[in-house]
Amino acid sequence: MTDRYEPYRNVAQRASVDAIALVPGANFSRLFGKEFHQNERPLLVVIPAIGAPAAVVPNLELASFEQIGFEGEVFDWRDQTGYQSAFESLLQHLPLGSVGVEGQVMRVFIDQALRNAAPGLTIRDAQQSISALRLRKNEEEISIIRKAIGISERALANTIDAVKVGMTERAIENILVQNLFAEGAEDFAFSPIVAAAENSARPHAHSRDDYAVKPGDSLLIDFGARAGGLCADITRTFFIQHCTDARAEVYQTVLAANLAGHAASIPGATAHDVDDATTRVLEESAFASRIRHKTGHGMGRDIHEDPYIMRGNEQKLEPGMVFTIEPGLYDLNDIGVRIEDDVLITTSGSESLTSFDKTLTYIG
Repeated sequence: MTDRYEPYRNVAQRASVDAIALVPGANFSRLFGKEFHQNERPLLVVIPAIGAPAAVVPNLELASFEQIGFEGEVFDWRDQTGYQSAFESLLQHLPLGSVGVEGQVMRVFIDQALRNAAPGLTIRDAQQSISALRLRKNEEEISIIRKAIGISERALANTIDAVKVGMTERAIENILVQNLFAEGAEDFAFSPIVAAAENSARPHAHSRDDYAVKPGDSLLIDFGARAGGLCADITRTFFIQHCTDARAEVYQTVLAANLAGHAASIPGATAHDVDDATTRVLEESAFASRIRHKTGHGMGRDIHEDPYIMRGNEQKLEPGMVFTIEPGLYDLNDIGVRIEDDVLITTSGSESLTSFDKTLTYIG
């Protein structure tokens, strides 16, 4: 047996549970190097604190599951007979009194199947402890994140070169999507945001097919490629041909906050420190009323994961952590500006994995 389960056994022991259970998702794919999609057919891997793991697997997934080199017993089930007997067989094979689960990922019907198979089983939310194993990215993961960012930045450069006055937000988004896949993206990290004018003041805006960009508009693009199961997350705000002095001042304020966040990102600092340094720049400006969100979030296999860069989070930054710095200012009666970078904590400081120009840029 390999030692790839040892970190999960350690989590089980620290959490005082008999086992850890994983379902398809970021933790599962990091452990096994293969992605399975969540659907109506439950797939579950149980890793006991001591001993070999076991799994419940839909019969139609067996051929794919065999590719991960699983070392334990597999209890498969078919649509015609249902999955409950497979859960019962697993818990007879591994008699457990307690299990730690991914509270943000595991679904209710799997929880019920476990409880029905072993009445009295204690199920605890171990999401934070399990996901903490992904906090510090290894060299391979960092290399893949760099690849995803490179794909994204090339796609962005090609997209803004194509933007013209009169294009709709949706048309620009379509160009961005085509460029992402042309550059080698395997998927989106999340649905892209392409928002102009007052729509850019909605942090999670949807592209419109009935608004054509015009001179003086802001154009906010927030997106990222997924490559090798890992994500990029980049935001840049541009202006169509020109902008007013007032809007330029908003942009420069956000840029100053972004740079302050970079400067505060050093090993040993806390997530609170980074958010505080970033947000204070915004708060001390003439645009404090336009602040809408924290500074950033961790990213990797999930687009949002620990560490969350926010005041009150005293989690210390360690080499290998990757997170976003994305201050923004938003006014629904005017525009929104956000500038987002992906940052890696190193042994001596930090590195911006994103390199796309942040100076105020006119396009179109």
